[in-house]
Amino acid sequence: MASPMELSCWGGDWGLPSVHAECLVVMAYGRFSGAPLKVNVIDNSWRAPRGSVPLLVSDDIVISQPAKILNFLRKQKYNADYELSAKEGADTLAYIALLEEKLHPALLHTFWVETDNYYTVTKPWFGSRIPFPLSWYLPGKMSREALNRILVTKGGPPFCSLAEIEAQIYRDAKECLNLLSSRLGTLPFFFGNTPTTLDAFVFGFLAPLYKVQFPKVQLQDHLKQLPNLCRFCDDILSCYFRLNLTGISPAGQDPIDANLQKLIQLVNKESNLIEKVFFHPFCDLLVDD
Repeated sequence: MASPMELSCWGGDWGLPSVHAECLVVMAYGRFSGAPLKVNVIDNSWRAPRGSVPLLVSDDIVISQPAKILNFLRKQKYNADYELSAKEGADTLAYIALLEEKLHPALLHTFWVETDNYYTVTKPWFGSRIPFPLSWYLPGKMSREALNRILVTKGGPPFCSLAEIEAQIYRDAKECLNLLSSRLGTLPFFFGNTPTTLDAFVFGFLAPLYKVQFPKVQLQDHLKQLPNLCRFCDDILSCYFRLNLTGISPAGQDPIDANLQKLIQLVNKESNLIEKVFFHPFCDLLVDD
């Protein structure tokens, strides 16, 4: 019997299974690959092992960071990329790097640095899910960490002002969204009819921007002008995260989804000839250091 795998994630709202981009990446990949993940909503993230989410625990193995978690799942034969060619694997790496460089800083800024969004949405939402007195401290800590992460990747004073950094962040993010929209076109997923790692990353980064109700929505407005990306997010939510009457998908799998995932898992395990695809350079670059 396969070892149980438990995934700790921030919870959801606004029709999302999680409001946290990196948690969404792993949750989506788990659904795409048929991995039997037990999702634990850890709204008090400091209580999770090593203090960060998403976090996967399997027996005595503890893994954080989406790329490392996805690599572990592939090693367990839960592989959403088994049909990809080596070129498509290389394209996946390139687009994920683009997302990290161009879109992720804007996502962090939208949630954690933009003043109106932080004080009216982000801080109250996370604060309401963290018990006193840490609810006074942790959102501010997360905001400072987000700003530091932006400055590490984009630079900062004295070479350029924070206003210049903000303008560049959003220019880069809009350019990235345009490129993603052009690449997706009319396809259901980025490599055709089956979702892969790239779809998990794009969904994880786009869905919070698309669904969370912010007062400052310049990037959200731009995303909503790209209907194929909005359709992409809506389709994944409706097909892979079934909504209940409260508007949020349950953490566990319903019986129909579980049966479907077992079938996907069986197909992946039976396809041993595809293992050579799994070991192409795309996966080698995502292994642990």
